[in-house]
Amino acid sequence: MSFNPISIGILFILVGIFILIVSSLHTGEAKLAVGGFIGPIPFGWANDPKMLKWIIFLSTAALIIFIIFIGR
Repeated sequence: MSFNPISIGILFILVGIFILIVSSLHTGEAKLAVGGFIGPIPFGWANDPKMLKWIIFLSTAALIIFIIFIGR
């Protein structure tokens, strides 16, 4: 059974939204961070400075892994 990368990405997004909703209902406060790439430059937005540091770190790590695998 093989999965399409697009369906895996959509599944991750839906699971993330579900976790955010459950967290918001349980504690009344949810921390959110969004990251991505504009060309080769990672970026991110967050409502907590600690979350922003993590999302930039994870985006940079993903970029490095992508560069390593694209070079093969």
